[in-house]
Amino acid sequence: MKGIQSVSTYQALMLMLAFGTFLVALLTFIFTFLG
Repeated sequence: MKGIQSVSTYQALMLMLAFGTFLVALLTFIFTFLG
């Protein structure tokens, strides 16, 4: 069970990282478009 929880936590962390990167890219695109 620990292994499954570890993988689940890892996947959640990677998902947050991917979402954060997408959010930064989106904000950069918006500022570039407005600028």
